[in-house]
Amino acid sequence: MKILTVSALVCAVMALTAALPEASPESDQTAKSHLVKRSTSCTGRWSEFNGRCFHYVPRPMTWAKAEKNCLSMGGNLASVHTELEYHEIQRLIMSASYEYKITWIGGSDAQEEKQWFWSDGTPFNYVNWCPGEPNNLGGRQSCLQINHGDQKCWDDCQCSYKRPFVCAKKI
Repeated sequence: MKILTVSALVCAVMALTAALPEASPESDQTAKSHLVKRSTSCTGRWSEFNGRCFHYVPRPMTWAKAEKNCLSMGGNLASVHTELEYHEIQRLIMSASYEYKITWIGGSDAQEEKQWFWSDGTPFNYVNWCPGEPNNLGGRQSCLQINHGDQKCWDDCQCSYKRPFVCAKKI
């Protein structure tokens, strides 16, 4: 019985191997090249999207400590430039925490009120503010949190609050 089973397995492997198309040297190089790119882009807990790597950190920190933490990993708090990018960041948060947690990203107007900028220095050219935001309630809201309220939009918040955060870095 054992010999019959082994013979059947050997035949199956031979049949499957024969059914595979022969790899040309060019397609073999393409496959190797693709694997190299994949392994060097975003490693560990980083996820690739649109030429950048993103990483959700669930440990709550103040905005400044979160930015410092991102810097220590070679990035900044995430900037957002399109709706698609925003939804990808939300997906990243959801896949790690199973909910749309209020989360820091890299927007701030701490240097000058109503002059919002990204900590990574990129243009602040996309916004998703909640209705009535940013409102600088109490004159002390200078940092950008996402997933606020029922609409899961942006809100200015006191930078001293502790939130999980998303870092981003260029590939």
